[in-house]
Amino acid sequence: MDRTSRDNAQVAGVLLAAGGGRRLGGRPKALLRHRGRPLVEHAARALREGGCAPVHIVLGAAAEEVRARADLPGCVLVDNPDWAGGMGSSLRAGLASLAATGARAALVTLVDQPGIGAGAVARLLAAYRAPDSLAAAEYDGVRGHPVLFGADRWDGVMAVAVGDRGARDYLRAHGSALTLVDCSDIARPDDIDTAEDLTLLE
Repeated sequence: MDRTSRDNAQVAGVLLAAGGGRRLGGRPKALLRHRGRPLVEHAARALREGGCAPVHIVLGAAAEEVRARADLPGCVLVDNPDWAGGMGSSLRAGLASLAATGARAALVTLVDQPGIGAGAVARLLAAYRAPDSLAAAEYDGVRGHPVLFGADRWDGVMAVAVGDRGARDYLRAHGSALTLVDCSDIARPDDIDTAEDLTLLE
């Protein structure tokens, strides 16, 4: 694919924001405050400003509260009634929601990584080559998010995305096709999982 075709390719953003924050005392991660606003707003903005369109946000825990409190203009909100079963169900819901969009790829990111911004999104988006593209961010030699799945790979990802493993097994099985994109200089992959991690929020 030449550069012009690549630049015009539609890469959708998929933000997984359904978690209930079990290790945070049941505080939904999407609603954690970061720079004065819900964390889900910052993650959605990173996808939009990084070049993704459309942006689909998968909600689960406190979905109605997220709708009421977060400003998410232009985003498609996708409900995952099975969110308590783990990230895999949210990934399946997010990819399935793209079926009629015409997107050629999905760039997947997590709501609880405030150190990942538009720069990392744009760098991953630039790794798109064709509908079978497969790419992931890398931080100091360790694979992380965002992850880009060409549309030809969605069915395969959904077939193995179960529990909290998400696409881990798929990425391991297709490692020879995976392009790793170093984002160590522009992003931090830290997750907010426990009360101690709340120090990552501003």
